[in-house]
Amino acid sequence: MVIKTYNTYCKATTSWHLEKIVSELKAVRDVWRSEHGRTNSAGRELPSRTIMNDIIATVTRALFPMRLGPADLREESEDFYVGHALDEALNALQNQAYLELCYNAKYLGNQITDIHKEATRLVQQFAFALPNIRKLLDTDVMAAYHGDPAARSVDEVLLCYPGVLAIIYHRLAHFLYRAGLTLLARITSELAHSATGIDIHPGAQIGERFFIDHGTGVVIGETCVIGNRVRIYQAVTLGAKRFIADELGNLQKNYLRHPIVEDDVVIYAGATILGRVTIGKGSTIGGNVWLTKSIPANSSITQASTQNEACC
Repeated sequence: MVIKTYNTYCKATTSWHLEKIVSELKAVRDVWRSEHGRTNSAGRELPSRTIMNDIIATVTRALFPMRLGPADLREESEDFYVGHALDEALNALQNQAYLELCYNAKYLGNQITDIHKEATRLVQQFAFALPNIRKLLDTDVMAAYHGDPAARSVDEVLLCYPGVLAIIYHRLAHFLYRAGLTLLARITSELAHSATGIDIHPGAQIGERFFIDHGTGVVIGETCVIGNRVRIYQAVTLGAKRFIADELGNLQKNYLRHPIVEDDVVIYAGATILGRVTIGKGSTIGGNVWLTKSIPANSSITQASTQNEACC
């Protein structure tokens, strides 16, 4: 008896009318490209999300080689591994930075005399920043360990906690963002978002010893400023209260619209803080609180307190 494979069966019995579909898809693409001035493309112009995923994962392993690196890594070969991994990642990042800078020059009007040289310079700065990023991440890992009684070791939080993964990616993305590689930064932050459910815009400024516990559903906006030793829980939103539009209805960009959270603040699950408000140092925001105004240092805000204030 002859057993047909699934592919053989499909070829024998199914017609997908692919020529028609491919032709119609090409027509749709041609219209879009014509409308957006993309008719003379010489090939792929944008960085690759897949390549950036490999780059950031490799850099992460190089930052914590004995815990996140290869299973068979030994301390005597640790430096060799880190050097090899970074060489691979930085060369790939240089290519992605070059693509973004070319795109910016072509479509956004950014004028750079030597794009290849600028890409090299920015990636070199990124490389030089990695030791300080690692030092900062060590404070975040310790904050997670000390902030969660369920944590048995710093190794556990580094290996297992989604909030720690999200902050690792954010620290890397934030440097790229400040360097002007905003598309690469956004790709990096969205990789973490996809993996953890934690959405931190790469523009957000976050101090040391930052801890997100549980994490799913956390949203931190682009212009947020978060101080040192801040702890937040799942489903917290630090967002914009409203979006400003021009006379034509187009949303304005690049204005301060997200909260400032000062040092030593704790924000419990489900809290929503909107607008350019300031949460004073040492304050506690209770679960499911909706807050759209600034509060002074050492405040304690709960649902009951906000409801009583609204009644009065």
